[in-house]
Amino acid sequence: MKTGITYKSIAQVDADCIAVGIVEEKEQSFDIFARFGDPLKKYLESQWDNGKIKGKELETTYIHTLNEKGPRTILLVGLGKRENITFENVRAAAGRAVKEVLKHNKNGLERFVLSLWPEAGEKLSAERMAHAMTEGAFLAQYRFSDYKQNSEENPQIKELVLWAPRDHQNDAEKGIVQGAAYARGTNLARDLVNTPGNLLPPAVLAERAVDVARRHGMEVEVLDEKEMKKMNMGALLAVAQGSEQPPRMVIVKYQGREKWDNVLGLIGKGITFDTGGISLKPVQNMEEMVSDMGGAAAVIGALETIGLLKPEVNILVVLPMAENMPSGKAYRPGDVITSMSGKTIEIVTTDAEGRLILADAITYARRQGVEAMVDLATLTGAVLVALGTHTTAAMTNNEEWVEQVLEAAADAGELMWRLPTFDVYKKQYKGRVADLRNAGGRNAGSITAGMFLGEFAEDTPWVHLDIAGTAWAEENSDLSPRGGTGVMVRTLTRLALNLSNNS
Repeated sequence: MKTGITYKSIAQVDADCIAVGIVEEKEQSFDIFARFGDPLKKYLESQWDNGKIKGKELETTYIHTLNEKGPRTILLVGLGKRENITFENVRAAAGRAVKEVLKHNKNGLERFVLSLWPEAGEKLSAERMAHAMTEGAFLAQYRFSDYKQNSEENPQIKELVLWAPRDHQNDAEKGIVQGAAYARGTNLARDLVNTPGNLLPPAVLAERAVDVARRHGMEVEVLDEKEMKKMNMGALLAVAQGSEQPPRMVIVKYQGREKWDNVLGLIGKGITFDTGGISLKPVQNMEEMVSDMGGAAAVIGALETIGLLKPEVNILVVLPMAENMPSGKAYRPGDVITSMSGKTIEIVTTDAEGRLILADAITYARRQGVEAMVDLATLTGAVLVALGTHTTAAMTNNEEWVEQVLEAAADAGELMWRLPTFDVYKKQYKGRVADLRNAGGRNAGSITAGMFLGEFAEDTPWVHLDIAGTAWAEENSDLSPRGGTGVMVRTLTRLALNLSNNS
């Protein structure tokens, strides 16, 4: 989808459809109606007075203008009360607008215009408004290409044009660039998560990461089994040994500053399919375990966005990749393995494999001297019980660092909530015949899993994000179809930009 910007009068904009945001306050919405001129203005006002248009949040009204010039159709999109408008509900309104217009245009649209809604409130700058609308539109149009012989064509918008007042030109153009970049990275992560496991084994996922890094001129290295053995990555190798598919670890360096210092570490769990290993999962919904590399996908998506926006920050990406399968070679409950850190781990369940591959990745990142790190993983089913499918769990060993991550999530419009890391939980995963156990029991399962990872972060500022509830959507929404959501791409990007701005 191409993007553009226009400053013409709304009534004169040449488009198949123009979507315009309105609010619940009559006076402000009537000011917007006036832009269309008579007689359309009077018709819209009468529809409001008759209660057919209300400006309620995400409420839509589709109107055919019968014009030969200017917009052929108008889609009014409710933003709710003016004082309550946020980045997130502008983004959601843009998504709803795209969904609605494509529902009415089964063959797609050549040119779709979104109004920048400067009357919507003073909380958001023109740049943020343009960012929210562009991102929402791109996310809403996303579809994963399936593998059917006769797939139906999905209607598409060929050109998205934002309307903006002329005096906001520069800010609006910046917002369009940012919104498109955020969405591009998010949709890349969605594609990776949605790809079947047989088509995306560790070696192929590694190639996808390498492609992104090289396209943006980043330094990249891929470790194979032999190199992992030399580095004593016993935890990652243990998980991988049951599969015919060899593991990989991808290391990417993004250097946004002249000097390689103050490095941010981003680490993503890349289990390309998780059967549970010897501790085999139940058959129900096991096909969704194609999403168990959602952490790695989020980091790769963030690399795409960061490569486009080029923040002045240094980033080390570490992506451990493996397939967790049962076989005669697979690791077993009761085994004791030695991690790269030297810490020994007693295996309680082979279905707690993500924390094992991350343990070695975190150790690697620490030894490379990262100043602070974030790891992302579809780590525990328990997090769905705690926070459901809308909120990502965060854990940390450093108060200042987690506040920066939470701020980035809020700026990006992604929900995040902290879980505690009290020392009393440590006894649950203390080993009986080894230093640690890889599972701490049913109670506080997400907490003990995260704290297990904290043992390898040691004194390096660290935040763990459990995205098991948020990386996969069971139902369609305005911004995401069923499947991979691309969650946390936008948060990681915002974090990188914030660190760049604060440097």
